[in-house]
Amino acid sequence: MKKLYIFAVMMAGSLSAAAQDAYDAANFTQQDLNGTARYVGMGGAMDALGADLSTINSNPAGMGLFRRSMVTGSFGFVSQAGASKIGDQGKTNMSFDQLGFVWVTRNDVQSFINVGFNFTKSRNFNQILQASGLYGLKTDAAGNPLPGSQNGQTNAKWIYNDMYQTNINSIVDDIYEKLLVTNEDDGQGGKVDVFNPISASDYDFGRGTSGYIGNYSFNLSANLRDRVYLGITFGLKDVHYNSTTFYSETANPGQLIDGMTITGFDMTDERRITGTGFDVAIGAIFRPIAESPFRIGVSVKTPTWYTLTSSTYTKGVTDGADWTIPNSYKFKFNTPWKFGLSVGHTINNRFALGAGVEFESYSSSDMRVITGEAYDPYYDSYSTVSASDAVMNQSIKDNLKGVVTLKLGAEMNVTNDLALRIGYNYVSPQFEDNAFRDQSLRSPGVWNASTTDYTNWKGTHRFTAGAGYKFSHFRVDLAYQYNHTNGTFFPCMDNIYVGDIANPTFENNCSGTDVSNKRHQLLLSLSYRF
Repeated sequence: MKKLYIFAVMMAGSLSAAAQDAYDAANFTQQDLNGTARYVGMGGAMDALGADLSTINSNPAGMGLFRRSMVTGSFGFVSQAGASKIGDQGKTNMSFDQLGFVWVTRNDVQSFINVGFNFTKSRNFNQILQASGLYGLKTDAAGNPLPGSQNGQTNAKWIYNDMYQTNINSIVDDIYEKLLVTNEDDGQGGKVDVFNPISASDYDFGRGTSGYIGNYSFNLSANLRDRVYLGITFGLKDVHYNSTTFYSETANPGQLIDGMTITGFDMTDERRITGTGFDVAIGAIFRPIAESPFRIGVSVKTPTWYTLTSSTYTKGVTDGADWTIPNSYKFKFNTPWKFGLSVGHTINNRFALGAGVEFESYSSSDMRVITGEAYDPYYDSYSTVSASDAVMNQSIKDNLKGVVTLKLGAEMNVTNDLALRIGYNYVSPQFEDNAFRDQSLRSPGVWNASTTDYTNWKGTHRFTAGAGYKFSHFRVDLAYQYNHTNGTFFPCMDNIYVGDIANPTFENNCSGTDVSNKRHQLLLSLSYRF
């Protein structure tokens, strides 16, 4: 009986670069709390207060509250607690996070037209994820194996029909033919192909990711007699994502197959995603009572329309059978609409209080397959043509849900020059309780996969504090942010195909492993007003 490990099996039918599924959708839709140190120190709760460059994306009308022109730059350090270095990826990294300006043009005493630009990192991908566990071994609360418990099948990802539709290379084809399938008696005088993945006892997993999504935002805003503030922002996105994954399994027990002793499997996978996107945001802020500084803000942001290219270089080793697979794949992805509501109030120019809530339906994200190119004779140019991946988008709908972001913040001016800030930011869970990476879908998002793992992250808590000091035309702001998210890691989906290819059964018990992402950020902003 001939069997094989997960990634050799997986790579036999998956030669393109990377998955396009619910987990990629969540990864590129999620945004960090980042920007100027003042904005971060107040937990991002400035969408109705305005007069900060970081509101250019969250509520473009906030730029209309500037009364003087300003230029601001921000940089700092990000460090992940409890992580160990993976490859070249360390747990502490320096980051250039923001650079922008606003130009204020005064029409009369109470009306302004402002023009602004801001660069910020909406997503910092620097993260280290490490996990290890047992395959299918049921244990008690103390971690001891239960009576009669046995290790389950290996972490295999496979779709039989797709195997025959894929033009695999000779190395992987040889592995498949020799070690994966046997032609056995069916008990009725005939033969049947049988797939039997080898049993694995445990696994070790590590991944280091780096890179960012850069936002380049162009804004036009207006102040209408200090009662109504309006703004519109045109955004360009620049995606840089890199990951290196290390994975190994141990056979249970080692088995002799065609003269080869199968004792373990090791794999490395290097992935890079690059691309661009664009979106539009509009916003408004109102002061409903002329004598009161109380403000109400509303905002709407279109989907970000991404065109992305994913490239991988994957290498596997299983006791004498080595193979490498480089490839590249291009696809489109549209994030969901985002809606925001906020309030802000100032007291005697000493206190500023802000609160806000944002909502995005992650389940409405749209993965798209590029189907060709269209020629425009007027501009003498070509553009890509795409279509929604209906199967994958249904999976996204089943696994992702609406996400609410809560922002709370306060600022106290201790003196005319010194300010202290505190904030809290919460992002609700993006995954359904029973979410999983479905590797049985008939979708390019599965056929083009180079990894099988997934992590169901829970809600994110962000605690912030900061201070600012003004002198002459300059201002210095400092912020600290603690970001904490827990999750459950799985190296693969629970069920895999085993047995008769024509009539497969499903078995695997791949228990999840608790993981945590705890991140510290120190951010410094320097501003000049003129």
